[in-house]
Amino acid sequence: MKILQIVPSISLIYGGPSQMVLELAPALAKEGVDVTILTTDSNGDSGQKPLDVPLNRPIKQDGYEIIYFRCAPFRRYKFSLDLLQWLKHHAQDFDIAHIHALFSPISSAAATVCRQYKLPYILRPLGTLDPADLRKKKQLKQLYVAILERRNLASAAAIHFTSKQEAKISERFGVATLDLVIPVGVSPIKEHSGSSFYKQLGIPNDLPLILFMSRIDPKKGLNLLIPALEKLLTNGYNFHFVLAGTNPQDPDYEQKIKSQIQNSPLRSHTTITGFVTGELKVSLLQAADLFVLPSYYENFGIAVAEAMVAGTPVVISDQVHIYQQVQDSESGWVGTTDVQALFELLQTALQNPQERQRRGLNAQKYALQHFSWDAIARQTIQAYNQIIFNKKL
Repeated sequence: MKILQIVPSISLIYGGPSQMVLELAPALAKEGVDVTILTTDSNGDSGQKPLDVPLNRPIKQDGYEIIYFRCAPFRRYKFSLDLLQWLKHHAQDFDIAHIHALFSPISSAAATVCRQYKLPYILRPLGTLDPADLRKKKQLKQLYVAILERRNLASAAAIHFTSKQEAKISERFGVATLDLVIPVGVSPIKEHSGSSFYKQLGIPNDLPLILFMSRIDPKKGLNLLIPALEKLLTNGYNFHFVLAGTNPQDPDYEQKIKSQIQNSPLRSHTTITGFVTGELKVSLLQAADLFVLPSYYENFGIAVAEAMVAGTPVVISDQVHIYQQVQDSESGWVGTTDVQALFELLQTALQNPQERQRRGLNAQKYALQHFSWDAIARQTIQAYNQIIFNKKL
C-alpha cells in the first residue's frame, strides 16, 4: 500500500497539523505501509524563517519519505506550484492521499489534482468545520466553500475527524461524505526524575502545581481560567500556576494575558515559561497536579492527551472534544465554559489529592490504551484498506 500524506507546513515551533503526520508516518511504516509526506518549506506560523531543508527530493527518515517544496508564489498562504506539479506527475503511483487541512490553498489544490487523476483522498479538517471556527472571516469562507471546498468535500473518499464530538457538530454544507473518527495519538512519556526545573523556573515544590500548556489564544479560555484562579486565592487555596505557551501569530494577545497576570494577585503565584519542549515539557507534565484547558472549542485536544499519558488528571471544558472520553474514564473533571463552574472543578480537585492521584492513573491507562500510535496506525490502515477496496468495486 502506497500512501501520500499532504500537509501545508511542518512547524518547528508548534506541531499543529504536522504533529500527527510526523508521528503517524513511522507507525504506518512499521506496519508495512509505504508512506510519502508532501509539504512546503514554510515553518508553520507567519513570520518564521523558511525551513533549512533540501527541496524537491525525498528525504528518508524513520521508515518513510518526506519531500519539501519551496513556497512560491504566495509564501504567506503556504502555497507551492512545485508540490502540485510533483503531485500531477506522481499521483497515479499511489493508492490513497490523506490531506491535512481545509481552507488552505495548497490542500484545496491538492484535492483537485487527486480528483483529476482519480486518486482517492481523505480530508482532515482540523476543526475548521466547527461552527465557531467558521464564524471567523465568515464571508470569505462562504466564498471559498462555494468555489472550492464544497466540491472537494463532496468528492472525498472520507472526512477524517479526531473525535465523535467534532464529527457531530461539524458543518458539511449539504454534502454527504463518509466520516472517519480516528483520534490523534500520543507517545508514551519516559519517566523523568529530574527536579532541577523547580529551581530553574522558580517554582515551589511544596504546593499543588496547576499547569496550562497550550497556545496562548482567545479560544483557549484564559479569560475564564485567570479569574477562576484568582477566586481560588480569595478563598484561601494555595497553589502555583504555570502558564506555558506562546502565540507568534498574535503577540498582542499574548502580552495582554501576561499583563493581566502581572497586575493580578496571581502574580506571586505564577510562573510564565513561554514555549517549552523536550525535557522541560516532560518535567512540567509529570510534575503537574492538574492540567487545565477550558477551551471554547477544541476539535481534539492533543495537549490534554499528552497530559493524560503523563499521568496528570485534567480539568477541561465540555468544548474540548475528547471530554466524553475524559468523563467516561474518570481521567479528570469536565465543566462548562463558565468562571464559576471552572472554579468549582478546580476547588474540588485541590481538596482531594487522593482523587487527583486516582484520576491521573486512570488518565495514563486510558491514553496508553486508546491514543498509542500503534493503535492509531492500525485503525488508519483499516480505513485506507476499506477505501481502496471500495474504489475497486
